[in-house]
Amino acid sequence: MKDQAIPYKIYLEEAEMPKFWYNVRADMKNKPAPLLNPGTHQPMTAEELSGVFCDELVAQELDNETREYPIPQEIRDFYKMYRPSPLVRAYCLEEKLGTPAKIYYKFEGNNTSGSHKLNSAIAQAYYAKKQGLKGVTTETGAGQWGTALSMACSYFGLDCKVYMVKVSYEQKPFRREVMRVYGASVTPSPSDTTDIGRKILAEHPGTGGSLGCAISEAVEVAVSNPGYRYVLGSVLNQVLLHQSVIGLETKAALDKYGITPDIIIGCAGGGSNLGGLIAPFMGEKLRGEKNYRIIAVEPASCPSFTRGVYAYDFCDTGMVCPLAKMYTLGSDFIPAPNHAGGLRYHGMSPVLSQLYDDGYMEATSVPQTSVFEAAETFARVEGILPAPESSHAIRVAIDEALKCKETGEAKTIVFGLTGTGYFDLVAYEKFHDGKMDDYIPTDAELASYAAKLPKV
Repeated sequence: MKDQAIPYKIYLEEAEMPKFWYNVRADMKNKPAPLLNPGTHQPMTAEELSGVFCDELVAQELDNETREYPIPQEIRDFYKMYRPSPLVRAYCLEEKLGTPAKIYYKFEGNNTSGSHKLNSAIAQAYYAKKQGLKGVTTETGAGQWGTALSMACSYFGLDCKVYMVKVSYEQKPFRREVMRVYGASVTPSPSDTTDIGRKILAEHPGTGGSLGCAISEAVEVAVSNPGYRYVLGSVLNQVLLHQSVIGLETKAALDKYGITPDIIIGCAGGGSNLGGLIAPFMGEKLRGEKNYRIIAVEPASCPSFTRGVYAYDFCDTGMVCPLAKMYTLGSDFIPAPNHAGGLRYHGMSPVLSQLYDDGYMEATSVPQTSVFEAAETFARVEGILPAPESSHAIRVAIDEALKCKETGEAKTIVFGLTGTGYFDLVAYEKFHDGKMDDYIPTDAELASYAAKLPKV
């Protein structure tokens, strides 16, 4: 039965929107390890990073001490077009499952990009414009990040060059077209337009690519074109900082009704959504104020947390980017072409990797077909077609709710619904037609990649 005291959708007022991003690193006892220069293996300096990234973003990347960053008014004004986003009580899903658990999801798909990625895209485009740059380059997996950055660049009048993972470029042509609507150029990666792309194609003929490949190409183009910088949609400290707006809104909405979650669940690829969702809750946990069970969910085909190695590795397949200490499968690992394109990255955010290694959160991996089963269950009762990436969190949220059904515990579960799946219908078609498989890499395969990790 519906709890009449809690509405289906909890909206914050515009005046209640966060005015600051929260930097969880400020509350971490063990700070994430620094990025290293791939040549010298010394910590990257601001001067070195500024050749690749915007100056202000470099400052945010390296700052482990400032707890709150003011959100510039221009960015807050843009946020108002689609934020605050709703926190939704999944009453219909609860009833369908017959669980005493209370399930909430933070819905980030109510903008044209269809995902949470716009939160950081608009910030990075703003700082690029402020610096007087001509444009930016980037990679994209499933296309949400590329779409978001295309929108942000269009808003600020910047050129945008996107390298899209080839398998997603072919599977999701309409998301590619949305990017072109906003004026971006979109190239399937690996491509023959860069030295690194040609090298990867020679070594892996017919490959569907990976985020690591696309990153390499985008960085090469940025550093070889004056007036351009590279921007990234996940993994980096600066991105998790911008995405903290998700968690800050979630916590404010819960606090409004005196709700304290027991379990917080997010899908994990590079870490932007998960890091943003859990940020203020993790801050309370780090400060010893409250305790939450935090679960990262990743695809079984690309299990960075659950089967990766915590070590320094390249952020890209071409090995031109800095080394980051993270849970990784190896920079030359190219995952099977599953349909959660946004989660097909070999490594995990250094911030989240440190928190996971310190025991502040847990991780699990789930196979693809079970993810789509959960997605369909959710769509049929909650009225939103979820993105494959988001559906990893839905899968585990449903599993935890069913455990509550067995034990009779009325736990409060919060998960991140990162975006919509309306451009992922090829994936749903393969699921319905029985053509979707659950490829899982073998231990021997992963060991072969781990053996190639740089000696740092």
